[in-house]
Amino acid sequence: MSNPLSKILIVGPSWVGDMVMAQSLFMRLKQQQPDCLIDVLAPAWSLALLARMPEVHTAIAMPVGHGQFGLGQRFALGKQLKCNQYSQAIVLPNSWKSALIPWFANIPMRTGFIGECRWGLLNDARSLDKQQLTMTVQRFVALAHPQKTLEALDYPQPRLQITPEQQQAVLEKFVVQPTANILALCPGAEFGPSKQWCARYYAEVAQYWLKQGRQVWLFGSIKDQAVAAEINQLTNQACVDFAGRTSLAEAVDLMSLVTHVVSNDSGLMHVAAALDKQVVALYGSSDPSFTPPLSNKAKVLSLKLTCSPCFKRVCPLQHNNCLNHLMPERVLAAIES
Repeated sequence: MSNPLSKILIVGPSWVGDMVMAQSLFMRLKQQQPDCLIDVLAPAWSLALLARMPEVHTAIAMPVGHGQFGLGQRFALGKQLKCNQYSQAIVLPNSWKSALIPWFANIPMRTGFIGECRWGLLNDARSLDKQQLTMTVQRFVALAHPQKTLEALDYPQPRLQITPEQQQAVLEKFVVQPTANILALCPGAEFGPSKQWCARYYAEVAQYWLKQGRQVWLFGSIKDQAVAAEINQLTNQACVDFAGRTSLAEAVDLMSLVTHVVSNDSGLMHVAAALDKQVVALYGSSDPSFTPPLSNKAKVLSLKLTCSPCFKRVCPLQHNNCLNHLMPERVLAAIES
C-alpha cells in the first residue's frame, strides 16, 4: 500500500541526456507509490526540464557548480532540507560529494551505488553489476527496487509533457509558423567532436527535406552556433536556425512541434525521444547499447567499426570514420522508412 506521506529526494545527474533518462526512475517510483512526493536536487539549468516531468513535485537548484566541492554550501542546504522530513534519498551521481547533502539532511534511508567508496554517507549502498545492468536507464531504475532484482531491466520510457500554452509562447517569441512536417537537426554534441556527424552531411539531409516543401529547424547551444551556421549556409539560409538563441526550455517546447529529428548522441537526442518524435540517432564514439534513445519510434544508426565505441572526446586515430563513413543516403532512408 502506498504511503501518502512518503517523500523522496533524488540527487539528479549533471547532463541533459542523463536527466531525461532519470525520468524513468521517477515514473517507476510513482508506479510503486502513487502518492509519494518526489523532489529532485539538480543543476539550475535542468529546472525547466524537470518542470515538464509530471512525476516531479519540486525541483531544487543545486547551489554548487558541476565539479565544485563547496562543502559549506552543501552543509547549509542539507540542514535546510532536513525540515522536509524525507523518508529516502536516491543519489544518482557516483561521486563522493554528491552524497553529502542527503547525509547532512539526516535522511534515514540513503540509496545509491557505492561509487567513490561512499560507505557511511549511503546506508543503502549497492554494488553495481555492469554485466546485468548494461544501460544507464536500468542503473537508475534499479535504485527504486531492492538489491539483486531483475525488475530494472524493464523500464518505463521517459515522456516529457508540453502544454499548448508553452508551444504558443515559443511560436510567438520566435515568430515561426510550423508546417505539417518539420525536420529538426541537432548537429552538436557537448561531449566532443568524436560524436558529431559532419555539417556537410547534415546539409544534404536538410536539402532533401527542403525540396519537399518542408521546414528544417536547427537546434543547439551557443557552442553549436558555428556548425549550425555552416549547415544553413550550405542550404542557402533555408533552415530556421535556433542554435544559441533559445533556453533549454524553449528548445524543448519548439522541438515538441517537429515531426522528425536527426541527431548525434546528445542531450537533445534524448529530449526528442522523450517527446515521442521520429528520431534517427547517429552513434560514433559512444555505445548505442549503453545510452540509446528511449523510444520505440527511434532508429539507431551505427557502423559498429572495430575501433568503436572508443568513448574518446576526439578520435584517437584522427579519422572519425565511425561517423564520416555514415553516408547521408543511409540517414535519409531511415527517415523515409
